[in-house]
Amino acid sequence: MNTAESQTARPAVERAVTKYPPDQGNEVKSENNDVSESSQSDEKPEPIIDAEPTEEWVQGFKLFMIISGLIFGTFLMLLDTSIIATAIPRITTDFHALEDVGWYGASYQLASAALQPLTGKFYTHFGGKWTFLAFFAVFELGSLLCGVANSSNMLIAGRAIAGMGASGIQNGAFTIVAQSVPLHKGPPLMGLVLGISQLGLVMGPLIGGALTEYTTWRWCFYINLPVGAVVAVLLVFVKLPGTVKVPSWRTVVTDLDLLGFTLFAPAMIQLLLALQYGGNRHAWDSATVIGLFCGAAGTFAIFLWWEYRKGDEAMIPFSIIGKRVVYSACIAFGLLLSATYVALYYIPIFFQSVKGTSPTMSGVYLLPSILLQLSGAIVVGALVPKVGYFTPFAIVGGALCAIASGLLSTFDVSISTGKWVGYQILLGAGEGMALQMPVIAVQNCITPAQIPTAMALVMFSSTLGGALFLSFSQTVLTNSLRSLIPQYAPNVNAEAIIAAGATGFRHIVPSSDLPGVLVAYSKSIDRVFYLCAGASAGVFFASFGMGWKNIKPKKEVAEVDV
Repeated sequence: MNTAESQTARPAVERAVTKYPPDQGNEVKSENNDVSESSQSDEKPEPIIDAEPTEEWVQGFKLFMIISGLIFGTFLMLLDTSIIATAIPRITTDFHALEDVGWYGASYQLASAALQPLTGKFYTHFGGKWTFLAFFAVFELGSLLCGVANSSNMLIAGRAIAGMGASGIQNGAFTIVAQSVPLHKGPPLMGLVLGISQLGLVMGPLIGGALTEYTTWRWCFYINLPVGAVVAVLLVFVKLPGTVKVPSWRTVVTDLDLLGFTLFAPAMIQLLLALQYGGNRHAWDSATVIGLFCGAAGTFAIFLWWEYRKGDEAMIPFSIIGKRVVYSACIAFGLLLSATYVALYYIPIFFQSVKGTSPTMSGVYLLPSILLQLSGAIVVGALVPKVGYFTPFAIVGGALCAIASGLLSTFDVSISTGKWVGYQILLGAGEGMALQMPVIAVQNCITPAQIPTAMALVMFSSTLGGALFLSFSQTVLTNSLRSLIPQYAPNVNAEAIIAAGATGFRHIVPSSDLPGVLVAYSKSIDRVFYLCAGASAGVFFASFGMGWKNIKPKKEVAEVDV
């Protein structure tokens, strides 16, 4: 009996999905032992036919509703990371809590980073849509608590809850896209979701400044509630392909690796606290910072031992993270997003502090990079299925980002408009080319059952990388100001400049000393962009590890005679 005949002998189904194994080296065994050796030696791998009927891929208006809901959801999540930036001065005035400024962002990052690796397990066991909506509901609850906060501590708690919800939103968006359309149609849609949602990062300061100035800073958080209701309406009534069996509580406790989470979360919290405190609230060689680093290392070592013991049921399975394509994608995506976050934070700081622009205009001046990133992500997402290879786009994108970051480090007080626009165009083009390539690599090169966990690891790498590099950049900026201000403005107290903030120093510096302070500020920000250049170079090299698999579309649905 030949291969085709052995397949028709399977349980009768009207339609079955033909899947080609992602690893071309894997052998696919026929259920019929009579398959000849000659049929097994064909160059084209034998497809695996699902034994159970599957639903059609989502298309038309239903697909439009799903993609719209995901765009709104991820847009709000990224908007929430930057909208508070221009509202913080008013918040600290209302609560008389200037010392809590760092915690308004750190609490969000800590909660998101600690929970993110576990989100893949949730999507594996509970499916895409309802898990996404559950995380989004937690995010909305945190936003509500921030909006009604009557103290600084309550606001910090609300930010932490919002971060917990945000930890599963982007991973869930990619998971839902993978469930809704064939693999070869995923890249353009993921580019659309990523590109538009990235606008939230740049629009955050614009929207936050306008709401704070013309209404109240509380609307920076209330704005998430009505838009969140739209997200729920768009997704609740759409049925996705595939069904998920609700696991028992015993399965939840054992398979979700909650003990691993209780070890991992404190390790990450101690690490990020050490980076937040070091050089700011405490000296780097203080007992507090050293103790936090040691505690993080010890706890993480115990976590690694536990994960090795758990095997494939671990929160971070070594069998997944050990795959070259997965750890290469994590490194590339983490470094790329780290460079992106640093640039998004410090380009506006340059314009506000050195050029004296308003918060609103500093956001407008970011549009060259954001628009190129948006259009680039969509165009490249459409090109990947036609070209068949994703790695070249990641390599070229990383190289462009490294060159652009190097050019950004030449910013000075007298830089022309043409230069800062051109440098940002180059940066946005590189980011747009490389942004979704690690996601495509993971979704096309590992088994479907491993995708949610692997995607959670990729998203975690971006959250942790962003938190680390923002901490690094703050340290670089403050230390550079301490060393450069005495050189260019010897009559000015460097600590007073740092304490006054990125724009407040203009009110305390005599006009005769202001030019020297501006030069020191400009050169300090230039050193921050060295971090972006280094991270982008890391993206370039890590991208080579994602492999050279051809993902050109193949026939995915086969009629099976019964």
